[in-house]
Amino acid sequence: MSDQGVDESKRATLRRFAALGTAGSFARFAGAGRAESDEQSDARAAIAGYLEATPGAHFSKIRDDLQLGTGETQHHLRQLLEDGRVESYKDGEYRRFVPADRFDDFEKTALSYLRRETPRGMVLTLLEDADASGGDIADAVGVSRPTVSKYAAELEEAGLLSRERGYTLVDPERVLLLVVRYADSFGPEAVGLAEDAADLVTMADRGQ
Repeated sequence: MSDQGVDESKRATLRRFAALGTAGSFARFAGAGRAESDEQSDARAAIAGYLEATPGAHFSKIRDDLQLGTGETQHHLRQLLEDGRVESYKDGEYRRFVPADRFDDFEKTALSYLRRETPRGMVLTLLEDADASGGDIADAVGVSRPTVSKYAAELEEAGLLSRERGYTLVDPERVLLLVVRYADSFGPEAVGLAEDAADLVTMADRGQ
């Protein structure tokens, strides 16, 4: 692909996410009070829009998915943080970013684990089957029982899981709401669960 092709692909990606940023709570920030090029404005709006759709993303994912440079991403995230449009929180070796004043500590923790493949698979399995055993979870996620035990301990310490009687999600309704709301950013399994959840809610509303 030519350099022009790469640039056009990047610009299209930025504009797609910038539309989310300007449609949401970030509408007033882009270039406000600053002399910026269209590309700079697009990049910052794109990061804002990306976080609207993918809250809890870490720095490298934001940079790579938006095809931005490291310094460019650092600059725009720093400005968004200073403007109070975005907030960040530490998650182990990662620093994750979310729209400001949108999520409480429980939800930020849930987003962090939903952004990790194996814990996400475990959580989705338990949302689908609250009685799933360790073996059931291992089979569904495609990992070993020791791996399930390892991540279950992490989820319990994080306040998302109880192991008093098997494996039980803490506040599964709120976790499910996050999965449904941001399903596209969590992958096809989450999308499938979100579609099933929507059907269940529709049936309940109709009294079926």
